[in-house]
Amino acid sequence: MSSDAPVLKLYNTLTRAKEEFHPLDAANVRMYVCGPTVYDYAHIGNARPLIVFDVLFRLLRHVYGDGHVTYVRNITDVDDKINARAAERGISIRDLTEETNKVFQADVKALGCLEPNVQPRATEHVAEMITIVERLVASGHAYAADGHVLFDVPSMADYGRLSRRPLDEMIAGARVDVAPYKRGDMDFVLWKPSKESEPGWESPWGRGRPGWHLECSAMSWKHLGEVFDIHGGGVDLVFPHHENEIAQTRCAFGHDVMANYWMHNGFLQVEGEKMSKSLGNFVTIHELLNTEKFGGRKWPGEVLRLTMLRTHYRQPIDWTVKALEEAEASLRKWGADIGAVELEGDGFGIGFGAPDGDGYGGGFAGVDTVLEALADDLNTPFALTVIHAIDDERELDISLRLLGIDIHSYARWVESEKVRSVDERLVNSLIAERIAARAAKNWAESDRLRDELGAMGVALKDNKDGTTTWEVKR
Repeated sequence: MSSDAPVLKLYNTLTRAKEEFHPLDAANVRMYVCGPTVYDYAHIGNARPLIVFDVLFRLLRHVYGDGHVTYVRNITDVDDKINARAAERGISIRDLTEETNKVFQADVKALGCLEPNVQPRATEHVAEMITIVERLVASGHAYAADGHVLFDVPSMADYGRLSRRPLDEMIAGARVDVAPYKRGDMDFVLWKPSKESEPGWESPWGRGRPGWHLECSAMSWKHLGEVFDIHGGGVDLVFPHHENEIAQTRCAFGHDVMANYWMHNGFLQVEGEKMSKSLGNFVTIHELLNTEKFGGRKWPGEVLRLTMLRTHYRQPIDWTVKALEEAEASLRKWGADIGAVELEGDGFGIGFGAPDGDGYGGGFAGVDTVLEALADDLNTPFALTVIHAIDDERELDISLRLLGIDIHSYARWVESEKVRSVDERLVNSLIAERIAARAAKNWAESDRLRDELGAMGVALKDNKDGTTTWEVKR
């Protein structure tokens, strides 16, 4: 454990209180976060847990050491939504999940997230899923009916402990999956039969596939054990997904808890409204990074990340163009302060030379205060307030890196966009005209064309062989 590390406190959804964090094993702190169902590109709401728990992962690595934290974020690659989307597009399920996961990984990297230690796929853990179901059936917590296996909710005395929902609300939620073979309204599916056209695996109950909740129970057990430290995800997963994960895992292995700390980030809306395709405000991470759909321009990953971190993770967030612009203004200022970005009117000039590594050995009061803010249930808004007051280059760079913000990466993005914004065809045409003017010894026209290109941000270099090369001025 780092000697300069502050006491870590986390809000635990299970107890509804902020608690000091004490891992089961300080030599192997274990965290599981629900990952994507790879049937479509991840939307901006999905980015919030990715960023939030990446900050926590970085903090845990700082406190306990890089080699003493195991972060697992799963990939759900068997699901009814996947089956439907693959059929809709006329491609195989494997092709769909591979294509979607490839985009997801690129998006997450652009957001500045570290790669988890393990990214297990559901389809690679069916044996563990079957084992859990067998244990539940044997212990009387599950029953087979009409090719299905269901969890018997009344068999668990304290079911609902995480969500604390009234019984009628839980019943209403469970009735979405109404079926005559269910003994009780709240019983949920562990295993279900598969048609020939659907993915399926042989099991003691016939060829079938797992229920959604079962997948995470199997993958967390496989990679983190029967009980582990932290389980995270969006607040929308508290019920029924996380509640049912707890039920399966606890009853299969006989423990009072599945994870000691449950953490959930708040909802996200777009420009004051709930995000939905019908309202036309549904936006994916990929679109924000690569298209001009939102705010009429592309946004770098550092801007998306900073926009998320300006709001405390447990609070709702309103995703707006204004918020993105404000975040970018901060990045511009910090870039100028660090020397990575020089402000020149409305444009940028960029220099490189980022410090090696992103560790911190102490010695900066501002950085220590940032760490204290993060240790207080990931209080990123206060951490950013502190960062805005830092005037030391090195200290500012270290503080931003603790939040996963690489100002030098942002500077490189600005440079690449500046280059792409130049009309290469026009530049080459003007250069050809200038070469012709020089050949005709029309020096006035040659100078005029050089000035015109210079106003576009293009620097020319005349070579001895009569050719001219160019680059965008920094």
